[in-house]
Amino acid sequence: QVQLVESGGGLVQAGGSLRLSCAASGRILSINVMGWYRQPPGLQRELVAVIDSGGSTDYADSVKGRFTISRDNAKNTVYLQMNSLKPEDTAVYYCNADIRRVGVSGSNKYWGRGTQVTVSS
Repeated sequence: QVQLVESGGGLVQAGGSLRLSCAASGRILSINVMGWYRQPPGLQRELVAVIDSGGSTDYADSVKGRFTISRDNAKNTVYLQMNSLKPEDTAVYYCNADIRRVGVSGSNKYWGRGTQVTVSS
């Protein structure tokens, strides 16, 4: 089985920074796109940033210039550096990855359980 485990969430004041990590484990053959999504209180889950295996990235307009997504392919890990945090960034942040498993044809999308980020004003 495959697991995604997020870490790095917490409480921070507006203007501060946090770095999220998400490590994938299991019988992994390869990982294509990895990404971060978030779900603010009472709202739907939304895309924050994605990165493919070659390092190409895409960001939601609301986080461009403040957040940076990166990955370490050798460690099957994706990161999200969040700077200049705002109260509206408060949400549960989820990791997502498109993974090919050893001995299994095709790929599947997997989700982590999420990590809470709270930004106080």
